[in-house]
Order: sequence, then C-alpha cells, then structure tokens
Amino acid sequence: MRIRIEGHDLPGRTQRCGPEGSVYEDVHVAVQRRNRPGELLDLQPADAAAVTWTLDCVAVPAAGGTDVKGPHVQGGPGGRFVYLTWGALDGAGGFTMFRRAKLMLDAVDPDVLAAAAGSGLLVGNLGLTDGGGHPLCAAVRPPRIVWSAG
Repeated sequence: MRIRIEGHDLPGRTQRCGPEGSVYEDVHVAVQRRNRPGELLDLQPADAAAVTWTLDCVAVPAAGGTDVKGPHVQGGPGGRFVYLTWGALDGAGGFTMFRRAKLMLDAVDPDVLAAAAGSGLLVGNLGLTDGGGHPLCAAVRPPRIVWSAG
C-alpha cells in the first residue's frame, strides 16, 4: 500500500513563530523517517503552490481493523502517524527543524482505511497553514485532513 499526502495553502518561506518570535528563513517541509529524524523525504519549499509525498507502507490486519507500517510511519499500533517536519535551510544546505505536524493515522475512518488497503492507496489532503498563518503543527485529524481511498 502507499500513502499519498497532498498539501496546499503553504505558509511561505519566511516565518516568525515560536515563543520568542523567532524568524526562520528559507523554510521547507518534508516527511520524516521513523527513528531517523535527520532523514527527510522530498524536502519541499514552503512557498510552493502544492506539495505531494508518496510513502511506501504495508497494511496488515489487526485487532479491530487495519494497521499501517512502513519506514515513514511513526508510533505503535493504535497510535500510528506520519510526521511532516518544518525547518529552515542554511547557506550550506543544513536543515534546522522548528515545527512538526503529526498526521494521525488512527483518525482515518476504518472503512476508508480498509478500502485503501484493498485499492493500494490512502490519500490525505490538507492545508499546511494554521489559523495564525504559520506552518501547521501538532496532531492533525479530520476535518483538518481529509482521508480517502485511491
């Protein structure tokens, strides 16, 4: 199975956020690999019109439904999620993370997840800017993200 994350409404490359009003330049977003926070999949600029990531995973039967596992799926059974990691690039190409959003897979409707396991594709569509104009962060569940079977 694959998970395709489709993001739109990105916040822009310059961000002033955090408790001290820190300013971050050349902001990008990527999917973080499980147990390897420095390993990012498809770094995308935060001023793009839209972004898409496709993650390889495996859907397996589990008590009460379907469990999803894969190199970019975080958490344990019943609490799986995908991290979108926000950070700033420096002149040498280094990435400094300052925010993350957790796309909660336990919030996917069980019927949608079962259909996605059958079709081979689960699609999550979401806006990536929060109500304050900053990069989306914290736990993300419907209706903030719309999950569908491909």
